[in-house]
Amino acid sequence: MVVRGTESDNAINRSERLVDDNVTTLASLRQKEGGLPLLHASISCKWTIRSDRAQNARSEALNLVRNRKGHLPHIMVVSAEPTPSRLASIALGTGDIDCVYHFALYELQATVEALGLHDAADLLAVMVNGKRLKDISDLPLDLAV
Repeated sequence: MVVRGTESDNAINRSERLVDDNVTTLASLRQKEGGLPLLHASISCKWTIRSDRAQNARSEALNLVRNRKGHLPHIMVVSAEPTPSRLASIALGTGDIDCVYHFALYELQATVEALGLHDAADLLAVMVNGKRLKDISDLPLDLAV
């Protein structure tokens, strides 16, 4: 889980006056309102994606969505799954999960190409081009927004 702390009024008003005791009195970001840290992202880490457990990450995400208060956090999966079809079982779908991050996507793509597995390469391309599958190196920057 990735959480973000609340902000003091001084920090929010650093560049210009945006908040005081008369406006934005219920904003979750304000430390003064006594809020808990805000859930920014939920990242489910799955070394591999077994076919009988492929939907666990999706179930975790749906439970989080149903029980949340406030904004929807980023919902992501990190995996080392070497099989493009199993990656597709979680990466493609209804959008419950924002994105799947592979710990060695570039190496997986190169291996699939080198082995001449054209269907697997096409499936990887669909996921990557559709922004459903990214390399783990993309995760920190995606979490920054």
